[in-house]
Amino acid sequence: MDTATAEALLLARIQFAANISFHILFPTITIALGWALLFFKLMHDRAKAAGEDGSHWMSAYRFWVKVFALSFAMGVVSGITMSFQFGTNWPGFMEKVGNIAGPLLAYEVMTAFFLEAVFLGIMLFGYRRVPNWLHTLATVLVAGGTTASAFWILALNSWMHTPAGYEMRDGVAHAVDWVAIIFNPSFPYRLVHMLLASGLTVSFLMAGLSALRWYWGDRGRDLRVALKAGVFTAAILIPLQILAGDLHGLNTLEHQPQKVAAMEANWETGPNVPLILFAWPDEATRSNKLEIAVPDGASLILRHEAQGVVPGLNDYVGAHPPVAPLFFAFRIMVGLGLLMLAVSWLGAFILLRKRDLPRPLILTFAAMTFSGWVATLAGWYVTEIGRQPYLVTGILKTAEAASDVPAPMIGLSLGLYLIVYATLITAYMFVLTRLAYKAAKGDKPAPGQKVEAGAFAAAE
Repeated sequence: MDTATAEALLLARIQFAANISFHILFPTITIALGWALLFFKLMHDRAKAAGEDGSHWMSAYRFWVKVFALSFAMGVVSGITMSFQFGTNWPGFMEKVGNIAGPLLAYEVMTAFFLEAVFLGIMLFGYRRVPNWLHTLATVLVAGGTTASAFWILALNSWMHTPAGYEMRDGVAHAVDWVAIIFNPSFPYRLVHMLLASGLTVSFLMAGLSALRWYWGDRGRDLRVALKAGVFTAAILIPLQILAGDLHGLNTLEHQPQKVAAMEANWETGPNVPLILFAWPDEATRSNKLEIAVPDGASLILRHEAQGVVPGLNDYVGAHPPVAPLFFAFRIMVGLGLLMLAVSWLGAFILLRKRDLPRPLILTFAAMTFSGWVATLAGWYVTEIGRQPYLVTGILKTAEAASDVPAPMIGLSLGLYLIVYATLITAYMFVLTRLAYKAAKGDKPAPGQKVEAGAFAAAE
């Protein structure tokens, strides 16, 4: 590969990475937030049916449905932009595997996107304009649509990692078993891991924005139920995510051992492999610098015994992914997961004792508002970079799918994308913060009004 082609390939990969990184942020929110909205709506309906005051549940619904609408719009726009690149930068992808990728993407549009688009308007604007049961049904269908969308997209993405149910004819992949294609070996693990990641992202988003409102003086019941929902959901989901991550890792070890070797920066295959907490992987010397490790740790985690054999990168010279990006991204993801565990459990413990969260913990939740995004991106980079040098494992290499668009043109469009995305993400975060501020000031106690101690005890 000549220098110009290599530069064009690198820029095309960076451009697609920027697009997918920006896009994935918003479905990660809408997938789980739809179900959170349904929870608020059902709690409101239950209180109303019991003759109780459930207005705080509807107030929480109205606040968070604004967040959902903004996130949904951003996801749609960025998804359309991303899809263009299949034709502009990666024509070889559809030429080689379009018989499989095309139908899966079409199923996502037909069963999920249309469902969301049709009922989103009712969910956003239908309260008091349509019967209550129809508004609740619209919320159910929108939430189901976001999950169905994740199902189809992750079916395709998983197939690209662990292809099954196909045969090659004249160099083109053709489907022979759609059940095997959809439920390929890594799909169940990847789907569960992503859905839990979405749940954690929304949990910390809810807890974080609610903490900001609390910091700004809000003591409304809608704030309290949203904060409690975020903290308790995170406390429940993070242990499940750790378990799902372990199972996903074992599946990856079976089907993509070179990815696991890169994640662990393990160069030699063998038993008693240490768990490297920190190091600086050096591919030139095929060794680690500044290594801090726990003896036998990797073998215990991956094989569940100290003598367990863990694959090494030297068995895959020239056929393994870049080591440093996977090594560091994996540790960022795991580190954030452990921090989420500690913070959410501490918050849940305090709330269960009917006490208000202390100011330091309120500020911690506020600082972690978008921590789910960071963890999701780190995990996504591990997944996608870990597939290299293949775009579709064993079928299509990344370099084979690239277009012949010259590097300067890709560089120009990349620069414009980055400017637009930086502007949009800044505006998005500003709008969410502004929504929280306005909600806080609109529900702030009047001057001289006393706020009862143990305010969370009154929240339903």
